[in-house]
Amino acid sequence: MTRPVRRLIPCPPLAALLPLAAVLPLALAGPAAAHPHLFVDTGVEAIFDGDGRLAAVRLTWIYDEFTTMSAIADGGYDRDGDGALSQAEMQPLQGFDMEWGADFLGDFEVERAGETIPLVPGPQDWTSAWKDGHLMSTHVRRLVEPLDPATGPILLKPYDPGYYTDYSIVAQSVSGRADCSATLVEPDEDAGLRALAAELDKFDATKSLDEMGYMMIGESFSGAVQVTCP
Repeated sequence: MTRPVRRLIPCPPLAALLPLAAVLPLALAGPAAAHPHLFVDTGVEAIFDGDGRLAAVRLTWIYDEFTTMSAIADGGYDRDGDGALSQAEMQPLQGFDMEWGADFLGDFEVERAGETIPLVPGPQDWTSAWKDGHLMSTHVRRLVEPLDPATGPILLKPYDPGYYTDYSIVAQSVSGRADCSATLVEPDEDAGLRALAAELDKFDATKSLDEMGYMMIGESFSGAVQVTCP
């Protein structure tokens, strides 16, 4: 099994299951890599504690069909060749994307009034499953200190800063409080294009990728969930 190279492939740990030959050319493509190569349908659930404070967020990641099938074929996980993974075939894949290196922060932020709220490092209470031809997982990110939503709206932001992975929010919900709402905030495409143009202006074909660094435009192209309480 090919292990992920975080310096070159800034994406969820599912990269560990993909052939390096398949992902390395994309990671080295310079400006051509300024668009996503992994697509993840994302669910966002705001979890409130008994005191009515935001205490955690449960994230669901459903990987795109191409990424899923490439990973399954490379690892030989579909032993009976029926194009689906049984519970037994899924067993070696439990936690397949939950072994995070020190430089992978989970592609997720909680923000209020422009301030990033500290999260407990790493995923908790994770699950792994096969659903309708896709690998999927869930995990919980806990806040270091629960947040009182009465102080203003809270933004839950799943995104990859380097935009190798596109997180499309397909579901949002609230648990623990019936009086709070979770609303999808669509990405601002104009802002994304401006961010891309600004990064392209910095591109120097005479420099290596290590010298230039990545185009950190993922946040500009990504949506969010706004949690609002009375």
